[in-house]
Amino acid sequence: MFGAGNQGRSGGRRARLRRAAALALVGAVLTGAAACGGDGATDGDKGGKDARTDGKVPASTPADGAEDAAESAASAGSGEPGTSGGSGALSQRDLTALAFTDGEKIGKYTAGEFSLGEPQGEDYTADPAVCQPLVSLAKGATAFEPASEVHRNVDVAEEMVGTTVAVQLRSYNGGGAVGVMKALGAAGKACAGGFVEHRAVAKGQYLKVEPVKAPDHGDEAQAYRFTILDVKGTLKLYEYLTVVRSGATTLSFRADILDTKDIGKVPEEVITAQWKKFEAASTR
Repeated sequence: MFGAGNQGRSGGRRARLRRAAALALVGAVLTGAAACGGDGATDGDKGGKDARTDGKVPASTPADGAEDAAESAASAGSGEPGTSGGSGALSQRDLTALAFTDGEKIGKYTAGEFSLGEPQGEDYTADPAVCQPLVSLAKGATAFEPASEVHRNVDVAEEMVGTTVAVQLRSYNGGGAVGVMKALGAAGKACAGGFVEHRAVAKGQYLKVEPVKAPDHGDEAQAYRFTILDVKGTLKLYEYLTVVRSGATTLSFRADILDTKDIGKVPEEVITAQWKKFEAASTR
């Protein structure tokens, strides 16, 4: 959700303090969204013929999407090691070695560990449930549990209001990674007309889910643009999600900004840098 990536790095205390005021405003946006969650009007483009004006999808869709994902994963999981579907998850140690390090520079951006734990965790849920992979790929988001995962926050340390990217690597046993991508694709189609994201004390209304150009990395990749309604039901906020799968591992990039500005996409330099590091180390 909007602002979720700004949970702070282990360093840069002064920068985090300057962000605090902006984060407080985001909290108000999220909490207030409960008042306008179900009746926010879109600009008329629902992004899919099956979308409904209330942001819901047919009740049968979640089951259909889950069954398709499970079948896909079962098929992929029957392959040999090294096939595109993957068959064995990376260990926590190995996956960590493929991720950005704390303090690593990526152009104007700096990577760091999240100071408040995993972003978009298990307390983020979606209504309808089929939309869950668009909100979070944490344990429980799909039928496939990651065996290892690493989370990094990437931002411009001295900017109070700027683009931040949650970079999350997850590795799965069997065909789990394939199943996750299948579930994500099903969610992208079923939830084109919007859905509601629930958190512990707030909820937000997604007005639209649109596929955008995905990078040419890995075995497959998906990318989405989210349009989210603000507290007053008048302003539109934007967020981007890109997920790349390589074998048994997914690389997820969720970008947002503490502003109504549309950043246009997940910063290419962040995706490219993480992919190159992952690819170089994993092929040794």
